[in-house]
Amino acid sequence: MKKNFFNNFKTIIILLILLTLFVYISALSYVKYISSDLSKNVLRLHVIANSDSKEDQNLKYIVRDNIIEYMNSICSNVKSKDEALKLLSDNLHNFENIVNQTILDNGFSYNSSCELGTFNFPTKTYADISFPAGHYDALEIKLGSSQGQNWWCVLYPSLCFIDKSSATLSEESKEKLQYSLSNEEYKLISNKNNVTLKFKFKLIELLSKNDFFTAKK
Repeated sequence: MKKNFFNNFKTIIILLILLTLFVYISALSYVKYISSDLSKNVLRLHVIANSDSKEDQNLKYIVRDNIIEYMNSICSNVKSKDEALKLLSDNLHNFENIVNQTILDNGFSYNSSCELGTFNFPTKTYADISFPAGHYDALEIKLGSSQGQNWWCVLYPSLCFIDKSSATLSEESKEKLQYSLSNEEYKLISNKNNVTLKFKFKLIELLSKNDFFTAKK
């Protein structure tokens, strides 16, 4: 009797361990797939101000506007992220010139840098869209000592403009984003009221705190 009880108990423990491993591996696979695919389809802009002074923060926004204006002028007919990346790479010196000229035009003299690469981002919310933490391709612009608050948006698909009165993205921008992502990914970053999707998003946030679990090139 005791032997049967022990064998049954051991079987239950083994099954629980296997179930836990299955759930854990499934969660890791899900996080890796989502973070990798989001990273693959999104190109971001990251502008870091020299400091948190009012003047430096204002300059950050002027640089942002000039960069986005130029980006839109060369990428109006871009159909894929790869095309956008190539255009940015081919015109990186123009972006650098725009940033440096903007700094001079506004009475500042500090240095800047423009780098196209893959960077680690924390979870970010832009209007009514949230992107989980992870590694994303981005044009990163550092102004001066780059110790101030940063600003970011999505260059491709273009999500850099919002309706200021409602703090939401335009329907056209959402359609472009939805076209670039899978149905699951778009629901995950845009639906804040669904309990299941909120849990999945938090799961990605939790696991992506460790670089091992995030998409990285």
